[in-house]
Amino acid sequence: MADQDAQSSVGFEPPALSVLRWDEPPEGPVLVLLDQTRLPAEEVELVCTDVPALVRAIQTLAVRGAPLLGIAGGYGVALAAARGFDVAEAAGLLEGARPTAVNLGYGVRRVAAAYWAASGKGEGEGDEAAAAAALAEARALHREDAQASGRMAEYGEALLEELLPGRAYQLLTHCNTGALVSGGEGTAFAVALRVHRQGRLRRLWVDETRPLLQGARLTAYEAARNGLAYSLLTDNAAGSLFAAGEVDAVLIGADRIAADGSVANKVGSYPLAVLAKYHHVPFIVVAPTTTVDLETPDGTSIIVEQRSGKEVTELTSSQGVSAGGGGGIVVAPLGAPAYNPAFDVTPPELITAIVTEEGAISPVTGVGLAELCARSSQVTIG
Repeated sequence: MADQDAQSSVGFEPPALSVLRWDEPPEGPVLVLLDQTRLPAEEVELVCTDVPALVRAIQTLAVRGAPLLGIAGGYGVALAAARGFDVAEAAGLLEGARPTAVNLGYGVRRVAAAYWAASGKGEGEGDEAAAAAALAEARALHREDAQASGRMAEYGEALLEELLPGRAYQLLTHCNTGALVSGGEGTAFAVALRVHRQGRLRRLWVDETRPLLQGARLTAYEAARNGLAYSLLTDNAAGSLFAAGEVDAVLIGADRIAADGSVANKVGSYPLAVLAKYHHVPFIVVAPTTTVDLETPDGTSIIVEQRSGKEVTELTSSQGVSAGGGGGIVVAPLGAPAYNPAFDVTPPELITAIVTEEGAISPVTGVGLAELCARSSQVTIG
């Protein structure tokens, strides 16, 4: 197990990560992404000049994480509009890029709606005013997500203090939920970061998150970058931590939250919820209200993305995640079948609380979730 103690004093803040930005070089507008498949070995930018390139970036996880996918989807619509492509076709391609992440569709629909409103109900797709309206809406979505990130961190820290008053925490997290998935400092990771800045984080336990190692490659990278004391563990070592009493709370993000409070998140989240319940440890989901899908009634109705079996039968190469799932080190017999769901679903009875930018609900119920979402102007899911 790798251990990393904080290398900087509390209060140190590194330069903000440039995860996603709109740029306008002489040859035309582009969307510039930090290629997350190359982390932590190297920080390389990926330039998308059209929507098919952005769709590939989304599907290969060069850009990922529920809130950031919504932002990327919005900018994708703006990119199509600015370059004179078919906006309706672009929106369809983007929405279908990853079926489980509800924020992606939200961002696409919101920016497309702004475009159509400005273009006169679908006429004049090359209209500069409509393209400008789309870009303005994408930028607004970006700003709002950054603001939501800060509020989630505040509510999450307050909830930890309520549940575990007057102490420093050992927190366990799964997958990656920091600035790499957000317009701000993230979701679950933002809570841990806020606790760290207050001098109350004893240790962040980081699940490596098989099969693509988003915890090892990305969360550990962000933890080290921000000076957090952290330890990396294999996913199947989490049980021993619970048994030893070394976990005070679990913090995860979400890719879709159904109307009954069921949460789809990176595969491996559900087993942590079961362990947390057995060991009487709070299990907390941190996600913006844009992740709530009131049109999906329950967890069984959530479409879970199935990814390439090669992500399981091959190990990630030293150069990062291979595009399309392949090109790594083969660790299984040739032709071995593999089960590789990208997400699993945790039922509400295993969740202590859901934290959003509008506050926290506990216990998690459909009624409570609906009331919480009613306070937000961002919930449009449908």
